[in-house]
Amino acid sequence: MKSHTYYDVLGVSRDATLEEITNAKNALAKVYHPDANAHKDIDTTAFMQEILEAYQVLSDPEKRKAYNHDTFGETAPRVFRTFKVGPDGDSKDESSSFVTYWNAASRLNETLRRSMRLMEKESQKKSISHRFFRKIGNKNAEIPDEYRSRQIAKLSMEAVQYITTLKMAGIPMQYWHSDAMNWVLVRWGQKQDTDYHILFSRYAAYVEKNKSSSEKLKLRSYNRQFHNNLKKLLSYSLEA
Repeated sequence: MKSHTYYDVLGVSRDATLEEITNAKNALAKVYHPDANAHKDIDTTAFMQEILEAYQVLSDPEKRKAYNHDTFGETAPRVFRTFKVGPDGDSKDESSSFVTYWNAASRLNETLRRSMRLMEKESQKKSISHRFFRKIGNKNAEIPDEYRSRQIAKLSMEAVQYITTLKMAGIPMQYWHSDAMNWVLVRWGQKQDTDYHILFSRYAAYVEKNKSSSEKLKLRSYNRQFHNNLKKLLSYSLEA
């Protein structure tokens, strides 16, 4: 069995669906496209080619079947399912590639953005409801929005899954933002046997040396806001 597979390159499970494979390819392409890194004096062409090569094989059912046979010795067709990150997932097929953790951080940030928008709408609606019922003399009445509440609760559960993945990988919370994860992803892609924990230490040194005072302040502010929003989302499921 190869130690570094196309699944590792895209950071997906061997059971990943075509949609997950496509989404992983598109997300990685944004980070690794040579044009996006030209001003950083980093050549990401080689890994970009590897990403496209992995996608071309895994997105084609027949090529994927042949690849699985050659790489893992599979003789029977594999039943592909939606891969879910988390402690209840199938750990046997979960990739140990850094891309897996990069994907988890990206999904966590997107989950948090969606939940904050929903919470804001919920807060606005409650405020309007309170003002309305005060006008008609019922101060305690409230219009529940069960659908929105269920959505937020679901996002909270998803966030726990991604957080578990990142914590098990030993990645500190202050590095869960896109600037740090993208920086490490690019360097890891150049030499994929590098310990990504070392790369995070290098990122911290890079920030200290190259970021301006305002940029450092912005990162610290983002991390504080991220932590507060995450705490709010996780506490929501306890209150719901």
